[in-house]
Amino acid sequence: MLVEKVRAIKKSQKTPVILVIGDLMIDHYVWGDATRLSPEAPVPIVNVKTESTTLGGAANVAQNLVALGAKVTLGGVIGADSFGVRVKEIMAHEGISTEAIIEDKQRPTTVKTRVLAGSHQLVRVDREITDPIRSELEDELVNKLDHYINEADIVLFSDYGKGLFSPAFTHRLLKLAKSKYKRVIVDPKGLDYSKYKGAFIIKPNRKELAEAAKTASIKTIEDLQQASKVIFKQTAVEYLVVTLSEEGMVIVDELSYKLLPVKATAVFDVTGAGDTVLATMAYFIASDFSIEEACELANHAAAIVIRQVGSATTTIEEIIQDIENRD
Repeated sequence: MLVEKVRAIKKSQKTPVILVIGDLMIDHYVWGDATRLSPEAPVPIVNVKTESTTLGGAANVAQNLVALGAKVTLGGVIGADSFGVRVKEIMAHEGISTEAIIEDKQRPTTVKTRVLAGSHQLVRVDREITDPIRSELEDELVNKLDHYINEADIVLFSDYGKGLFSPAFTHRLLKLAKSKYKRVIVDPKGLDYSKYKGAFIIKPNRKELAEAAKTASIKTIEDLQQASKVIFKQTAVEYLVVTLSEEGMVIVDELSYKLLPVKATAVFDVTGAGDTVLATMAYFIASDFSIEEACELANHAAAIVIRQVGSATTTIEEIIQDIENRD
């Protein structure tokens, strides 16, 4: 029984060691009141009451892994600015190693600022540069990551299209991981998945898969299988795990597929659910669960976090409870 196997891994106190490499960012929230329009333009004036910052992008994946009980190192690039300092502060508080993070003095830390009046978002302001990182920074980052790839049970690529995963650099990282016999799970971005050639699992959602396979849409399982064939040909990946929002997820290999229906009983906010799925899959695969078992547990984890508002994390205890509540 799956729940007993989860309990056993918790009792064993085995701690998976997981390396997350990806685009790091800050989600910055500005809350206030808006009771009048500006005399300068037809826009509301926001009287700011409070501000907060949370980790986004690959850092949110790392937070999910820590909540599950993994030992996590996060690799990537930040700017030499106050938001970069804030990234490191939050990660240190969460117990996430920052030794594989480097600073780029020529680009800012990626920040998404959302201005809200009450619960209504008025505007989002992005500060970012998405050009590929410079070659000398690639060399510096690879030198730092070499040790952590060697130590990791599994490696995650969290690609948000912010300039870290250029095709050449992605190939370089995959080659390094392969030389150390490490499996890589990819949360992809963009239209060309050939840069992920050699990965173990690629985890797109339905829309991302359709775009990468250059098909109009994916409405049926047959559509999904045809789109998957394109990606298998491009990447030689062992598995695709395709998330289908309210329909659950599908595990696809070159010969077969398995549909895992959604576990959610209520949906309040899907923000960050993909990061939770990625982290949960990786945690349990690193703990010697099969891909089917890991995805089943990731489905439960996603059901838990989408019942909450905003990016959320879950724990092993909550996953066990969610399984038991359905038995």
